[in-house]
Amino acid sequence: MRMTVWDLPLRLFHWLLVLCVAGALLTINLGASWIDWHGRFGLAVVGLIAFRLAWGVLGSTHSRFASFFPTPAAIGRYCRGQWQGLGHNPLGALSVYALLGLFAFQAVSGLFASDEIAFSGPLTRAVSSSTVSTLSSWHRQTELWLYLLVGLHILAIIAYRLRGKRLVGPMIHGKVEVDNAAPAPRGGGVLAFVVAVLIALAVVWLANGGWIPTPPPAPAPAW
Repeated sequence: MRMTVWDLPLRLFHWLLVLCVAGALLTINLGASWIDWHGRFGLAVVGLIAFRLAWGVLGSTHSRFASFFPTPAAIGRYCRGQWQGLGHNPLGALSVYALLGLFAFQAVSGLFASDEIAFSGPLTRAVSSSTVSTLSSWHRQTELWLYLLVGLHILAIIAYRLRGKRLVGPMIHGKVEVDNAAPAPRGGGVLAFVVAVLIALAVVWLANGGWIPTPPPAPAPAW
């Protein structure tokens, strides 16, 4: 029988994150005229990560972080071919945690980053210039790790496809083949979704720096 394992909010998050990360990577390579769009995509990633963190607690069974935490024992069983379960397998879970962590770091550090020419992140006014310099450097240096992890993720999808396991389809329609004894996912209703969206919107507002007072204009020079 086929069962919906990946709920709709999780699937929407996944594909919106793909679009926003791709947009951020594309615009950073198109030149200074696209830097504002790079910042917008980064801010969208912040909101999406905030939603995912909330949905990892409030969502349905297989969206919750507790359901796929990759313990050493689970990883060992999977490597020995003894793991059975729905949702992310232990190695897939490691990939999920690594990607979410790196995307979060890149997006948050970008809020404080500046190229000292055309762009300053919305939270640069909230920290010292030395902190801006440090986070700007980290933001640039970790870009290579982002390409590496995304590349490994794509290679894993291809490898599973060659072994006859489809990963892309279920992340579109949410359904996988299960046996009749598999319990149906629970939780993740409308109220949980609304709460997660409100949390994401609040985080985006904070990340956009609207709460930071505008500095007074510099005094006119005395002639």
